[in-house]
Amino acid sequence: MGRYVARRLLQMIPVFVGATFIIFMMMYALPGDPIAALWGERAPDPAQMAQMKKELGLDLPIMQQYWNYLTGVFQGDFGIQISSRRPVIDVISEALPATLRLTVLAFIFTAVVGIAMGLIAGLRAGRKTDSGILFITLLLISVPGFVLGYLAQVYFGNKLGWVTPSVQNSENWSELLLPAIVLAALSLAYVARLTRTSVAENKRADYMRTARAKGLTQRRAVSVHLLRNSLIPVVTFLGVDLGNLMTGAIVTEGIFNVNGIGRAVFRALNGREGSTVVGIVTFMIVVYLVVSLLVDLLYAVLDPRIRYA
Repeated sequence: MGRYVARRLLQMIPVFVGATFIIFMMMYALPGDPIAALWGERAPDPAQMAQMKKELGLDLPIMQQYWNYLTGVFQGDFGIQISSRRPVIDVISEALPATLRLTVLAFIFTAVVGIAMGLIAGLRAGRKTDSGILFITLLLISVPGFVLGYLAQVYFGNKLGWVTPSVQNSENWSELLLPAIVLAALSLAYVARLTRTSVAENKRADYMRTARAKGLTQRRAVSVHLLRNSLIPVVTFLGVDLGNLMTGAIVTEGIFNVNGIGRAVFRALNGREGSTVVGIVTFMIVVYLVVSLLVDLLYAVLDPRIRYA
């Protein structure tokens, strides 16, 4: 296990460097000068611009800028926000709690409801219940997230008045419930379909016939044997999807006025704050890589036959 973890950590290094290099170059290619944008509609002062670029290291060659940024990241420095001269890590610290709350709610809803729907559909494959669940998941996959968010906002917020149309307090878990459901809708559909397929295949496996022959009840055979083995591909998807939920929150946060990471990225892009975008995306890459490693280690918990060399 130790050697496997060490090998995975070493494999993360080129992935991390490659991903950060691509996003760094993309932000560098953005049109416009972020320093000149600080003057607004006024003509910028060339001397002050040159001084600010020198202080921020923007006068250096692009590869040197990237190297300085990369070495800073390994020391916990994710760059400086140009407009406010604040460390980007402070911007992340302010915006991250709201996004984490939204992501946690969406992830729980995805896992619990998606697996339950998939289990029911898989156990009743070919029946009306299975067809109904497949239809619902197909509908969720077909409707874009921003359309679903707008419809939920208008219907549940404005017409029925069950919730506030936009989030007033990002620290209130109840106000984040509707945005979380909208954010989780697409992932829920995929989890339900993946679980349904896995359960439908595994319920005909030899170990299920053996479990029934040993006299195990249907409930115990499903919960102990069938569900545990069927969850391996689902856990893989959920692990990858955790990062997708955090990045996908950009649209949802914009629709429901949640002051999280997504709104921070949106404001940074509008203000041509490339350093802020790069810093936030770098942080998300780290989260994604760590979650991927944890998911791989969970395989051994779900299936004792899996051993790591």
